[in-house]
Amino acid sequence: MRYRSLTLMTLLMTLSSAQASEASDQLLQQYREQGAGPFSAEAGKAIWYATYPSTEAPQSRSCTDCHGASPGDGGTHLRTGKAIAPMSPAVNPERLTDQKKIRKWLLRNCKWTLGRECSWQERGDLLIFLQHSR
Repeated sequence: MRYRSLTLMTLLMTLSSAQASEASDQLLQQYREQGAGPFSAEAGKAIWYATYPSTEAPQSRSCTDCHGASPGDGGTHLRTGKAIAPMSPAVNPERLTDQKKIRKWLLRNCKWTLGRECSWQERGDLLIFLQHSR
């Protein structure tokens, strides 16, 4: 019975991973159509770990402030205290499976963290980084 549970769980994670890849790939294509690319996981990583000035407390912000040190970690929103599930699709199979949610949260989180909207290039770099993170 345990073998069946592990097999089912593996199958579900594989299907979710394919959904995440499909949704992200479609957005990456849209970003390319806007003139962005090629995309880089290293550039996405640099965005994730960079610190950006803020007019609110704390005086600077980083993606890691709310999402944790790694995309595979969970986090807590600074303002609301709400728990945030891991961003990595390898750890959280529900991540990056819905284009609408990806667009919404990239817009909201870029404005919150960077103080502006992310460029098409930055969005693509972040998606590539998150797709390949653990």
